[in-house]
Amino acid sequence: MSVQHKRLGAHGALVSNLCLGTMNFGWVTSEADSFKIMDRALELGINFFDTADVYGWTVQHGLTEEIIGRWLAQGGGRRDAVILATKVYNPVTRKGNRPEPNADGRSLSAIKIKKHCEGSLRRLQADWIDLYQMHHVDRSCPWDEAWQGFSSLVQQGKVVYVGSSNFAGWDIATACQEASRRGMTGLVSEQSIYNLNKRTIELEVIPACRHYGLGLIPWSPLAGGLLGGALDMARTGRRKDEKFAAEVAANRSRLEQYEALCRELGEEPGAVALAWLLHNPAVTAPIIGPRTVEQLESAVHATTIVLGADVLKRLDEIFPGPGGAAPEAYAW
Repeated sequence: MSVQHKRLGAHGALVSNLCLGTMNFGWVTSEADSFKIMDRALELGINFFDTADVYGWTVQHGLTEEIIGRWLAQGGGRRDAVILATKVYNPVTRKGNRPEPNADGRSLSAIKIKKHCEGSLRRLQADWIDLYQMHHVDRSCPWDEAWQGFSSLVQQGKVVYVGSSNFAGWDIATACQEASRRGMTGLVSEQSIYNLNKRTIELEVIPACRHYGLGLIPWSPLAGGLLGGALDMARTGRRKDEKFAAEVAANRSRLEQYEALCRELGEEPGAVALAWLLHNPAVTAPIIGPRTVEQLESAVHATTIVLGADVLKRLDEIFPGPGGAAPEAYAW
């Protein structure tokens, strides 16, 4: 196995089996280092880049999109080489902006979708967004309105595909049925938290993705560092925050077994966690969030790891899932 390109679910676009997450760009990783990471990602065959209009966080919402935009503006075929994904839903506060309830709230209203897409395009210095994702579900906004907003952008050539993030299985079903009723393609992907330690989506979200042909893009594949050698980090004090320490303590028994298995395999725990996801046919591309080029290359190593049936079984024993898809997981 290596960095490969596969269909985005049942749809035609070919994306790399690792997705470059850019959440750290600008407020953790410098602009210069962000440029190096993106250039190296392309060299390694990663063509799928994910961002969001709120990334940049405490410095300024949208900063990450601006950095990507300046990288794209260098030319050299960068824009055409990338499947570019961003998101809409959250408030995007910008220096100098007047307060405005549609921009400052969380929603998927048609006006917010239009305004936020235009803002992302300006910051990204791009003519179009390949995958425009709903960052969360908005159950108070009618689907007729949300799909009207996305349909308009598709018709204008500003958006190619629409995806979801943090949707329940029934939200995916509802969104896809409503899109079909309007004669639209509907959702092509779902971005959800999924890792060895958080497998709840196996009950309903993954079956919904399979049924409707959505590509699955797992975020937090290392469970916030828990699966990246957490016991070693705890010993050396590399992660000192109380929340992380509490999570390590609550999962110590499993982590001891997991890290022992990784030592047997001769692989880093983070690479094994990514390889486990890559072995799942429902997964299109886990999102990796490297802060350095070295972390990027370490993540790419996971694509070369082959886990045998015996190892996959042991991982299931250490981190048991919910028992498969609903309702068979808990009923007859």
